[in-house]
Amino acid sequence: MEPTGTTPTTAPSTPGTSPFPPSTPTNLTASEVKTGSVTLTWTAATPGCCAVTGYDITYYQVFDDVVYSASVGAVTTTTITGSLRPGQQYSFQVAARDSLGHRSRSMAPLIVVTPVTDTGPDTTPPSAPQALTVGAVTTSTGTLSWSPSSDNVGVFGYNVYRFDGWFTSALIATVPGTTYTTALPASTPLRNLYYVRARDAVGNVSIASNTVELPTTSTPPTPPPSTCRVSYRNQSEWQGGFVATVAVQNTGTAPIDGWIVTFGFPGDQQVTSAWNATVGQTGTTVTARNVDWNRVLAPSGSATFGVQGRWGASGAAPTSFSVNGAPRTVG
Repeated sequence: MEPTGTTPTTAPSTPGTSPFPPSTPTNLTASEVKTGSVTLTWTAATPGCCAVTGYDITYYQVFDDVVYSASVGAVTTTTITGSLRPGQQYSFQVAARDSLGHRSRSMAPLIVVTPVTDTGPDTTPPSAPQALTVGAVTTSTGTLSWSPSSDNVGVFGYNVYRFDGWFTSALIATVPGTTYTTALPASTPLRNLYYVRARDAVGNVSIASNTVELPTTSTPPTPPPSTCRVSYRNQSEWQGGFVATVAVQNTGTAPIDGWIVTFGFPGDQQVTSAWNATVGQTGTTVTARNVDWNRVLAPSGSATFGVQGRWGASGAAPTSFSVNGAPRTVG
């Protein structure tokens, strides 16, 4: 990774006139945010005893333990490349250094989320969910709730993550609404933190919400009974293409208000169009969210949506599904 700087700083002070390091740089902003690069710009630091000769940048992927660093000369803009990944959240800080090696304090972190594509029709992430809180907690489950996000096209749903407080962050559910009930985690030496990101149909994710912590249970909880059945059928298939339908049936006794079906293609299929649901795909993972008219599934009721796509090496059908974050019976 070799950042490039373009705008030189000016007006260094006379060496030896002050024992103080440079002031902290200010006004850190990000522009040209892409899947693998971010351009940072800041206001130059004021010299202390000596001329400002450069800036040190530290950054890391939020909810990860790997920290990166870069050093540039006496500039006020640079582009970070080579270590950023699509659809991830990063924290950036900048500090000034002078000719004698004095270093300023780092400025407050700037949080940036990279898009999942640079060329698609939608590269703007949703706003961050706000006010994540823990609601009802039973002996085996805890309920999370948060305020809704907004998006320039539309919020598709919300990704719920569990973070161990150190280096492992796992996506545990994608849900259509602003609440999620999860099984309490087993006891562990590490923490059990949770956070939420909004996502749109193409897979752009927002900056994360605040984190909350749930209590643990000493024994693994019994999973709740499945109240949905999902069936997947290839209606037609030809060399390089396919049309499939997916049916979601409520097998429980209470209505389901809002549903998101998630499944993974075992082959290299790519969805090109869909109907009766809003469908997005990231890698091999497909998520399909209800539209307004089929949002509610009454007891014994069902909704069917279709997808058309292409494949190269394999068109094998998926074999496992989840609805609103929970594994479901395959019909």
